[in-house]
Amino acid sequence: MAFSSLSIPFVSKPFTNNLGVRIGTSPAECLAVSITKCSKSCSSDEETQCTVSGNCKRRALILGIGGALTVNSFPAGPLLAEVKPDNYSMFVDKADGYSYYYPSDWRDFDFRGHDSAFKDRYLQLQNVRLSFIPTEKSDIHDLGPMEEVVENLVNNVYSAPNQIGDILSMQEKNIDGRNYWTFEYILTSPNFARAAFATIAIGNGRYYTLIVGANNRRWRRFRDRLKVVADSFTVMDI
Repeated sequence: MAFSSLSIPFVSKPFTNNLGVRIGTSPAECLAVSITKCSKSCSSDEETQCTVSGNCKRRALILGIGGALTVNSFPAGPLLAEVKPDNYSMFVDKADGYSYYYPSDWRDFDFRGHDSAFKDRYLQLQNVRLSFIPTEKSDIHDLGPMEEVVENLVNNVYSAPNQIGDILSMQEKNIDGRNYWTFEYILTSPNFARAAFATIAIGNGRYYTLIVGANNRRWRRFRDRLKVVADSFTVMDI
């Protein structure tokens, strides 16, 4: 399995989401611009997602067995060699063309507007969720430069009006000819902060977004464990 990776530093300029993005943007309107821009009313402890009505149905669960300062290129690790790490399970959705790992002690739950989601049994804000929307684009490079795309997503799509986005790092990787962008960010509101990884990819006429995160106070402890989830996301041809 061919794999390459590029990591770059990023220093963001935190600012509030005050660009007047309309509530309830339709999927068609989202696709009218190169970067998906939409929002919905949300509390300070969840990121906003642009979704298509009907994508929140549950999918079959399959338990599988089996900022950086340098530019890196390295061979595939255990995840990409199709060896499931200990203490993780695999979710595979063959109908919608994607898979990812999640901690084995997490349970699935319904997250509005998402195709699949899992959360910690005790810490509900520690979770992973996957959504997708239709697109005519064929690759994430068609969205624009990575730095501009990621900054727009964090500050205009994922953040609520009372949150400040701070981007910590970005990474581009290529697996079997498909490009993925993974970035780490923090959303801070007056009384709360949440950190997360997001991985985005395009395939099958769909723009996929996987987000895995936790309360910022617990981020240092669980960051590496959640990075495994973000790195494991793979799009399959359907």
